[in-house]
Amino acid sequence: MLMPQNEPVTFTRDCEAVLIPAGDTVEIPVGTHGNVTQALGGAFTVYIAGNLIRIAGENADAIGKEAPEPLKLPDNATAEDVEALVWEQMQTVFDPEIPINLVDLGLVYRCEFDHSDPAARVVDIDMTLTAPGCGMGDILVDDVRSKVKMVPTVTQVNVELVFDPPWNMEMMSDAAKLQVGML
Repeated sequence: MLMPQNEPVTFTRDCEAVLIPAGDTVEIPVGTHGNVTQALGGAFTVYIAGNLIRIAGENADAIGKEAPEPLKLPDNATAEDVEALVWEQMQTVFDPEIPINLVDLGLVYRCEFDHSDPAARVVDIDMTLTAPGCGMGDILVDDVRSKVKMVPTVTQVNVELVFDPPWNMEMMSDAAKLQVGML
């Protein structure tokens, strides 16, 4: 779903958005013009009048885009299939200012599964932020929670924001380091 940078868009309806990096919720009125600067993981970063805003996937229609398709598991899915899909979902959560997913940034410290009820699985996640004062922290935590909860058979997702150990660039995957020119 990578789009060309600075693709112009016009809002076709009023739309709730999040101001980056403050994390404040704002309402973008119908008719507003902007440019999509990033479209990753089903969310869109849009530049409007000197500000960056984030449009959630469920509001994609407001800028003429399509919302992500619902997730599916095969009928005979194993616990390992569910776990793999959870990790894939976490890899669709992107920092709205950096085109790197949270897993490759090294922000997911722990992900544990309770498969005792295969029809109602529980996932416990510890994650951090690149900077403790990041205004987008609550938004990113909610993104992880909502994206993991989209996985069929997952009924409860507990996400804990932790700051120990403190994040540093060495926690990034080699792919992420290559992307930002560190390798």
